[in-house]
Amino acid sequence: MTKIIHCTGDTHSKLPLVKGTISGLETLITNMKKGLSLILLLFTCLAGWAQLTYDQLQVVYDSAIEYKNLKIIPVILRGPGNSGSGGPMSLSKALEEGLVTISERGTASTENVHWLRVNNRSKRPLYIASGEVIMGGRQDRMVARDTILYPNGGRDQYVGVMCVEEERWSDKEKKFTYFNYANPRLRKVLDHSKNQVSLWREIYNQLDSSGIKSPTLSYAGQRLDKKAISDMEGYLRFLTNAIGRRDSTWAGFICVSGNKVIGADIYNSQQLFYDQLVPLLQGYIEEAVLNGSIVHIKDEKIKNYIDPALVDEKSQENYLKERGKIFRNNNEVFHITIFGE
Repeated sequence: MTKIIHCTGDTHSKLPLVKGTISGLETLITNMKKGLSLILLLFTCLAGWAQLTYDQLQVVYDSAIEYKNLKIIPVILRGPGNSGSGGPMSLSKALEEGLVTISERGTASTENVHWLRVNNRSKRPLYIASGEVIMGGRQDRMVARDTILYPNGGRDQYVGVMCVEEERWSDKEKKFTYFNYANPRLRKVLDHSKNQVSLWREIYNQLDSSGIKSPTLSYAGQRLDKKAISDMEGYLRFLTNAIGRRDSTWAGFICVSGNKVIGADIYNSQQLFYDQLVPLLQGYIEEAVLNGSIVHIKDEKIKNYIDPALVDEKSQENYLKERGKIFRNNNEVFHITIFGE
């Protein structure tokens, strides 16, 4: 009988949909990325912002895109954002282009469960975000904190991760596959608790409420469910096509479902946002499919929820301590996340 081994690292340690999941979805994502890449050509000569507040941003409520249980409201820059040329490359983009490899740091779970080895062979910095899921290896992981790894000739660098597959630590290491961003509820638990047991508990509750059986208690189980895949394909196709036809100055979006804000992500670089668009959408679509309902929230309620995060620096700092996070790079606000209700 095969013995199942739990993740046995420091369970209180404070420390991305899939390419290759199914051929149909892989083809869909690839085609969408090709279309979106045309948009990225527009953003190679732009300057940077030190902050991301209403002084730099505008939420365009009348340009929202809605499909079934999910409504996406664009956030655009009032002026030029960060340069795309030479700026940080997203993990999904770097893996897609074969510029980065990810592997286990070692074989013993007690010493290595919370770390992965990254080799960046590009000449650009690599942005790795908390909440991105990497499937495979000796067990599936989720990145624990936002990190920028600077070029070093491809030598070993390490990122902190959490286990999102409690009942597996394989003797043989599988190839890692990018699994996009986790859903916003799991990202929220990760960033608020930084606690492995809390993360496992949230994954178990999500699997249980969805009625999905996963022998290894893998978070990936609910996204790989056949019905969920079918539903998510429809959302992804509609939303990316609709976004591709709109004004290409988006720097982020706010997502709502039913009568709730389920989250928001905003960047100081339009190119980085478009690189992250499909991976981010996967997590929000998953939430809408599995737990959402037809949108009936009023703009006024959305505005009341979002305003404290964007009105000014002080308000943003205080509000996001409890309801989100701010990632800074070189004294610039690089990425903000607003968690849902």
